[in-house]
Amino acid sequence: MRTLDPTLADGAGDAAAAAVTRHDQALVVEDGRVAWIGARSDAPDADVRTSVGGRTVLPGWVDPHTHLVFAGDRSTEFVDRMAGRPYAAGGIMTTVRATRAASESDLLAGARASVDGAAAQGTTTIEAKTGYGLDVVTEERLARIAARVADVVTYLGAHVVPEGTDRDAYLDLVTGPMLDAAAPHAQFVDVFCEAGAFTPDESRRVLLAGRRAGLGLRVHGNQLGESGGVALAVELGAASVDHCNHLSDADVDALAGSSTIATLLPACDLSTRAPFAPARRLVDAGVRIALASNCNPGTSFTSSMQFQVATAVLQQHLMLEEALAAATLGGAAALGLDHGDDAVGSLRIGGPADLQVLDAPTAAHIAYRPGMPLTVATWRRGVRVPAPVSPVRSGSGR
Repeated sequence: MRTLDPTLADGAGDAAAAAVTRHDQALVVEDGRVAWIGARSDAPDADVRTSVGGRTVLPGWVDPHTHLVFAGDRSTEFVDRMAGRPYAAGGIMTTVRATRAASESDLLAGARASVDGAAAQGTTTIEAKTGYGLDVVTEERLARIAARVADVVTYLGAHVVPEGTDRDAYLDLVTGPMLDAAAPHAQFVDVFCEAGAFTPDESRRVLLAGRRAGLGLRVHGNQLGESGGVALAVELGAASVDHCNHLSDADVDALAGSSTIATLLPACDLSTRAPFAPARRLVDAGVRIALASNCNPGTSFTSSMQFQVATAVLQQHLMLEEALAAATLGGAAALGLDHGDDAVGSLRIGGPADLQVLDAPTAAHIAYRPGMPLTVATWRRGVRVPAPVSPVRSGSGR
């Protein structure tokens, strides 16, 4: 059992917390919380006993960056990209058109299928963004649907400027009526601060409007180049800046001196054939990182956090303990869910009973056997999550 409980670690960092491993252990769950952890031989009586047969127990994954509510399919774009066409932010509009045309029931069913697929692979806490509506009615609908399926909702009206729309008029919409409609269902505001999307000054305007509406701040930044997104996120004290593929020394230093989490998206880097975010460089500099799936139809159509952990170890030079911590404690910090009685990302007495069982003797098998469906059971708040009948979502959104 890897508890990933920072209070039990000898050191201060995430890797030290992740290194807390207990053997031949048991835990007791009561009212959705961990009531006891200790040697199996000392386990108190319980109404129901479940043996995992010596398998590995981990906290549930915390996925702090997804775009789950959408319709349509972009597999043709993917094939073209694999043939050499570079990724650009404009492909988002393909999904926007399909999402606007979809029924609410189809959007909800598709989002639930993605969440079920994530849970089948051990994810117990998940964030979902809007951003495929880009008009007031659809963005409100996406925020409302996301609130039904996700733990945290992020308003991303500032994803791109819709085709044929005046930039200033659209920014007025994003920071005015659209924000007013989506904010009641959301906890965060986000902006795509990137070439082809929004400049740093435009992004600052969006974020400050979201803050005035009571939302926390997130930033898509430095995915396609040194866009200024990292500097802006640190300046405004954003909870996280996500992607971080292209970083100057000043960006790294700024992150290291801040509370902003650098959320890395390995599957997206693979799908876009982008340079991997420099995970090793960030950790060595003292930057706190998270891993996320970035589940979306264009650049990362997967909700598997196991895949993110394996890729971070195999391609981004993280130690296993660092990757495990980034996929649990780091994600919790990126969502502001790392403190208080309901803090997620660890197994600790009094905390939520969010856990998964791997069909493996050690957690190293996640990277040692990449791509294998190792999670055989998931519990969320002490309730076993049923395996979905069809955990793989089709591209249709239905």
